[in-house]
Amino acid sequence: MSKIIRWGIASAGKISEDFVIALGTLPATDHKVQAIAARSLDRAQEFAKKHEIPNAYGSYDELANAKDVDVVYIGTLNPQHYEVCLLMLNKGKNVLCEKPLAMNKKQVEGILAAAKANKRFFMEAVWSRFFPSYAHVRDLISSGKLGTVQDVEVNFGFPLLQVDRLQKRELGGGVVYDLGIYTIQVSQWAFQEKPEKIESHGSLNAEGIDDDVSATLTYSGGRQSRMRFSSKEKLSNTAVIKGTKGQVTLIDFWTPNKLIDIDGKEKEWLPPKGKHQTNYANSEAMRYEAEAVRQSILAGEVENKNVSYADSLLFAEIEDTIRKQIGVLNKYDE
Repeated sequence: MSKIIRWGIASAGKISEDFVIALGTLPATDHKVQAIAARSLDRAQEFAKKHEIPNAYGSYDELANAKDVDVVYIGTLNPQHYEVCLLMLNKGKNVLCEKPLAMNKKQVEGILAAAKANKRFFMEAVWSRFFPSYAHVRDLISSGKLGTVQDVEVNFGFPLLQVDRLQKRELGGGVVYDLGIYTIQVSQWAFQEKPEKIESHGSLNAEGIDDDVSATLTYSGGRQSRMRFSSKEKLSNTAVIKGTKGQVTLIDFWTPNKLIDIDGKEKEWLPPKGKHQTNYANSEAMRYEAEAVRQSILAGEVENKNVSYADSLLFAEIEDTIRKQIGVLNKYDE
């Protein structure tokens, strides 16, 4: 296999567009966007024209059958992740699927079973974990400089009450799915073990969908992570990780170009700008996860150590537990 990876993109939405813009900041000898598929051909063709993509398809089936695509990025709405992942994996494609991976743990198990059966690379796109700042935090922990992690405090909130995909049940809404995945993954990045206890409470919107949640995850030795995620108001959006020897703070922790290091000094790593303006802040940094996917595929790996199959299963289990505790179940849970 040559060292260039040919991408197919499933869904012509905003996040898919940002991913394509991020790919454009990487060497053209390493990454090529080969095809875009949407549920409407017009939409796909418009996207292809803007981003100079050779092939546009009006169905995901056509993309799944494309012979010149190595890996598919799935940027569809949350409830469609499961079926589109299965389609691509069963047609022998490698897959990078947006988080949250699925609507519950049972669906995640189904996706991972398909990845294993087809011996294909598969990863949930927890992009935060590929930032240089996250690598730095991991180094502080593994080298012992931070000491034993004792405490994590993480908040993630924006006024998103007008954003349908967060508020509407049929679109897979809820802050546990869209924001909670981030606070959960950073907590797991720090503690690296399954929580022993989860306690949560939250408020629901008129549709019975979670819009503000607080949770405490307790780990071995009574160590804790306290998190709040909200679509009602802007919060500090930091993750503070305290160890026995000091603390580190990830600023805008889901997309952190910056952190306050153990010595109290700020450290910054800036990704290059893309050819087009992104829809969301700092999306160019999706380049880090894209390159990690390439490296894994070229190495013949089926998973990446930064977001392993086991990680995705645990994220889903924690999400399910919190949803159950606050009383938000959906048709996928039956």
